[in-house]
Amino acid sequence: MADDRELQEAVARFVRAFGLHQPDQTPCGQPIPVSEAHALGELARDGALRQSDLAQRLRLEKSTTSRLVTQLINRGWAERTPAPDDGRGVLVRLTPPGVKAAARLAEARAERFSAVLDRVPEGERADVLRALTTLTEAMDDS
Repeated sequence: MADDRELQEAVARFVRAFGLHQPDQTPCGQPIPVSEAHALGELARDGALRQSDLAQRLRLEKSTTSRLVTQLINRGWAERTPAPDDGRGVLVRLTPPGVKAAARLAEARAERFSAVLDRVPEGERADVLRALTTLTEAMDDS
C-alpha cells in the first residue's frame, strides 16, 4: 500500500516538475497544447499518417483526434487528404508551416531533454531510462 502511494506521489511530482499539468504549453516551454505538439511530432517523424493511426499512437479516441487534426488545420499546420488505397480512409500530413512548427518544437524539446539529462549523474542515466521504460510497459499492460 505504501508503495502505491509513493508511486502516485512520485508520478505527480514528475508531472508537475516537467510541466505536464499545463495543457496549453509544452514542457519545453512552447505555447501550444501538449496534444498538438505530440501530433506534430508523430506527423513529422513519419510523414502522412492515417488519422486512425495517429489516434492509436497518441492513445486518443478517434473523435478527439479528429478535433485535434482540425485544430492543426486551422493553424495552417496540417491538411487532410483521402487515403489512396481506401475511399473511407483519411491521411493527415504536415504543411510547410507545420514542418517548420514541428522543427521548432523538436529543437526546443532536444534542448530541454539535454538540460535535464545533464543534471542526471552519468552513472544513473541508464537506470533512469530503464525505469521509465519499465513504468511505461507496466502502464501499457494495464
